[in-house]
Amino acid sequence: YALPGKECRHNLNYWQFGDYLGIGAGAHGKLSAAATQTITRSARTRHPRSYLDTAPGAERIASRTMLTPADALLEYAMNALRLDCGFSKAGFTAATGLPATAILAACKTAAEDGLLDIDDSRIRCTRRGRRYLNDVLQHFLPVTSDDARTDISEDDGLF
Repeated sequence: YALPGKECRHNLNYWQFGDYLGIGAGAHGKLSAAATQTITRSARTRHPRSYLDTAPGAERIASRTMLTPADALLEYAMNALRLDCGFSKAGFTAATGLPATAILAACKTAAEDGLLDIDDSRIRCTRRGRRYLNDVLQHFLPVTSDDARTDISEDDGLF
């Protein structure tokens, strides 16, 4: 919600699923390793005194989590769909290491619900989808045995 050319750039790296270092007490980070196709989130010890006491050692990192493919898919959608431009198939694959087919079924059902627009190159929220982003994101949650999503391929003409 900004005038053209006046958009905030501060969070753009997060919304584009970029990497960042967490430095200092309570800081969080995200690092992607293309060679191993892994995405790792980390959090530093929260309390400043504890952080300083453990700064020289590995204990300064309170938690480290490797994202599952389902986590990466949801987090990518949650961030990229905040942007007016949405995302491309190639952008999804480059950021997550997952094939575009991993996200197509969710995109298709969200489009059928009037929440996403899909064209030859981009997937973006409709006006309604931007207003109800949480409803859009429901489509990207991991599939449970109670859900039956249709398998789709890149040949289905969605891209």
